[in-house]
Amino acid sequence: MINGLIGCKLGMTQVFLEGRGLIPVTVLELGPCKVVQVKTVEKDGYQAAQISFGNVKEGRLVKPLVGHYGKAGVAPSKFLREFHGGEDLLAGQVLSADIFSEGDFVDVTGTSRGKGFQGVMKRHNYGGGRKTHGSRFHRAPGSIGSSAYPSHVFKNKGMPGQMGNERVTAEGLEVIDVRLEENLVLVKGAVPGGTKGLVVVRKSLKRRLKQGK
Repeated sequence: MINGLIGCKLGMTQVFLEGRGLIPVTVLELGPCKVVQVKTVEKDGYQAAQISFGNVKEGRLVKPLVGHYGKAGVAPSKFLREFHGGEDLLAGQVLSADIFSEGDFVDVTGTSRGKGFQGVMKRHNYGGGRKTHGSRFHRAPGSIGSSAYPSHVFKNKGMPGQMGNERVTAEGLEVIDVRLEENLVLVKGAVPGGTKGLVVVRKSLKRRLKQGK
């Protein structure tokens, strides 16, 4: 069976559970996703399945991709991702949120909100300089060199620059509720990205390894 789905983030709300109180949840719309291609060990060297999500006009895709969808008998889609497993799937098959159930743990991957160009205090949590007694050093990064030796700036030095807008995975989020009629999955806590942002939801890898599954 395939281990994940593609979807989008709809926003956050809260639900009340008996014995657990009020729980903040993120609402994810997962599916319907369509199987575009099933890769096999014999033909491709590994087992995986390509699935698509979101409708798009054919004219917005390059012709090879249009042909790829057409071969599977699937309407052109905005997003295409590959997942491990899926040996029991067929091209053109429709997948829904029923692969998840209440109590499961999932890893949610998305693109974090972009915050633009930021300084070192916001981007790397630098403390900054004193604000009193005529100091002219407040929010600057300070010296970045290493004198005569080794006389270069070390790699990964915290510097000002683009913040956010990067791939982020929130691991081990609990599935609070699954509403199949609406293809909605409610997970505890926050997930990366903004409203309508693309998310890829997989069954939690670390939880499965810990349980020996």
